[in-house]
Amino acid sequence: MKKLLVLQHVAHELLGTLNPLLRGAGFRLRYVNFARHPEAQPSLDGYHGLVVLGGPMSVNDTDRLPHLTTEMKLIEAAMRRNLPVLGICLGAQLIAKTLGAAVYPGKEKEIGWYDVSPTDEAESDPLLAEFQRTEKIFQWHGDTFDIPKSTIHLAFSSLCANQAFRYGVNVYGLQFHLEVDAPMIHRWLRVAENKKEITALGGKIDPERIHQETPDHMRRLQQLSERVFGEFIRLFDIQKKIIRLPSR
Repeated sequence: MKKLLVLQHVAHELLGTLNPLLRGAGFRLRYVNFARHPEAQPSLDGYHGLVVLGGPMSVNDTDRLPHLTTEMKLIEAAMRRNLPVLGICLGAQLIAKTLGAAVYPGKEKEIGWYDVSPTDEAESDPLLAEFQRTEKIFQWHGDTFDIPKSTIHLAFSSLCANQAFRYGVNVYGLQFHLEVDAPMIHRWLRVAENKKEITALGGKIDPERIHQETPDHMRRLQQLSERVFGEFIRLFDIQKKIIRLPSR
């Protein structure tokens, strides 16, 4: 049985639509919830891959939140072991910083449904090849990152040039949220901390508009979610074949 380590930062940010795909593929999942156990020191021993979820904190808050350093060490260890790694939102930022890139506040927060476009390199990427020229994708972030050296830039938006990247063949950082479904989005909009964040923007983000737009875009997001995450799951079989190749 394949085992996957999942790093979580807040209770409402879960694997979402990725969860049934992983379980259907026979994965055993272990969540490490750093909000509840900030002192946790999980090991990758016995695990076949790593997923790092989103959260409201900044990756630069390592003095206040030392578990962020723990997570970056895990990401680095996973890459050394050639394990598949997926970072979503904050997770993507943690991968970027682990690879030496800067992470910093964006020009404007993206909260809600935004146009995301693939780069030319995404056309041949296993995960993002199905993206059309413009896709409406759900976002919730204020920080952004530089594309790390030795990685492939895969997606961009008008407000955030760096939306996705790949390192090697099996490490992906996605700034956007493909894992959400409609109930998850509506729940996020009701979380007190999230409501406070939106209110602080002085009317730039309209929660009711997000509620109304969600049914219009959810079917396509689900299609992309199944394709992208399905291809991510395939990386585990590819990685196994690579490990089993005889030495020359």
